[in-house]
Amino acid sequence: MADEKGIPERRIAFLETCFEVLCENGLENTSLKMLAEACSVTNGSLLYYFGSKDNIIIESTAHCMAKVEDDFMTKAPTSFADIERFLREMPYLTAKLHGAKYRFMYQVYASPKYRKHGKAFFKGVNVRYRKYAELLSGKLGMPVDYIQGMIYIFVRACVHYALFEDGDYLNLQLNVIRTSLKLFVKERKPKEENL
Repeated sequence: MADEKGIPERRIAFLETCFEVLCENGLENTSLKMLAEACSVTNGSLLYYFGSKDNIIIESTAHCMAKVEDDFMTKAPTSFADIERFLREMPYLTAKLHGAKYRFMYQVYASPKYRKHGKAFFKGVNVRYRKYAELLSGKLGMPVDYIQGMIYIFVRACVHYALFEDGDYLNLQLNVIRTSLKLFVKERKPKEENL
């Protein structure tokens, strides 16, 4: 938010604590008092920092979900040969570590009250996924646009699995990625042989 008050480090700690409480209790079942108690401050202190409970919800969701994305990408493949490890591990790790966060995020961003903030968050996702793809391109030896598309498919599969533990959907999406990778390698091979 443009008019941020308070000590920046404390503000971030409040956002992260509030997000944990919100994920645990849900949108309707979390009061300002519960958030303040979890942060060991008064309601007034939280309102000083954020202005309203709505702002706490909006800011904590955006901040913490961006951290989840960053965590996801720190585990990204380091080479083309490492992609299979990433595909095998990340859906289950994501569900274990971040399932409640994804459930809460969708609860917030699906609400008409917060929809415009969800749209803004996902515009930022587009920018961040592009940057991730640019970083991975050299390591994986693949075009940025191709990687960015695969990131979308893979993240959607991981999130869907984290939300619903739907193994069938996950396996279908992983097979799409694996088939695409095989076609990419097959297409690249003749080009390399002609060099």
